[in-house]
Amino acid sequence: MAQVVRAALVQATWTGDTESMIAKHEEHARRAAAQGAQIIGFQEVFNAPYFCQVQEPEHYGWAEAVPDGPTVRRMQDLARETGMVIVVPVFELESEGFYYNTAAVIDADGSYLGKYRKHHIPQVKGFWEKYYFRPGNLGWPVFDTAVGRIGVYICYDRHFPEGWRQLGLAGAQLVYNPSATSRGLSAYLWQLEQPASAVANEYFVAAINRVGQEEYGDNDFYGTSYFVDPRGQFVGEVASDKDEELVVRDLDFDLIKEVRDQWAFYRDRRPDAYGGLVQP
Repeated sequence: MAQVVRAALVQATWTGDTESMIAKHEEHARRAAAQGAQIIGFQEVFNAPYFCQVQEPEHYGWAEAVPDGPTVRRMQDLARETGMVIVVPVFELESEGFYYNTAAVIDADGSYLGKYRKHHIPQVKGFWEKYYFRPGNLGWPVFDTAVGRIGVYICYDRHFPEGWRQLGLAGAQLVYNPSATSRGLSAYLWQLEQPASAVANEYFVAAINRVGQEEYGDNDFYGTSYFVDPRGQFVGEVASDKDEELVVRDLDFDLIKEVRDQWAFYRDRRPDAYGGLVQP
């Protein structure tokens, strides 16, 4: 019997405040659950605007504890209500002065499984993230969930192949990549990099982007979120480049074994020859 997972993602416009943004995502999640979805993921720092377009200390106020902050606790309640696994990207406050770009992973029964912290932190016009976030220090965890083995890689991380491979070596079947990327900067890479990473590492990828413009800058977030399979093929259509959208797709996890047996990329790796890759 095929192992088919019905997975969902949300690309959303900013509402103007945290409460209404969370409430909107809760409604999307309930709609996804009504369609039979078993897992859902949200965009980068989903409960806030993309404040990294500016460098202002007031924006540290968006941060909260993970898992003991109000948003993750609320998402645990939502997971229990809907019976879905939920990937929850937020601005994490670990302790005073220690901030991370983080995604919590919550199982279908509401239990907190752990978190991923974004490793690669950009510092370019419109994406002043080093002002806010420390580099991730928890490695590349893969979480055993009710639907399978789930990994997370966040936005700018996607340009670095090493983490994608770490997730594959750890047995990821589906990797969520919550993002906030704008039309003029790297749109032509959006439908290139994640499909290529899905092929190279032979798993499914959920690529999530914000959509629309927000009050802190000129970034035009272009949506076009999607699921891609281990052959690099889109699962269903790519989402709109202008409108908010809930995307629900059936992912046949049996395809992972089929592709790995056929292409055998893991068999033919040469870790004995790669030492130079980690030299400073």
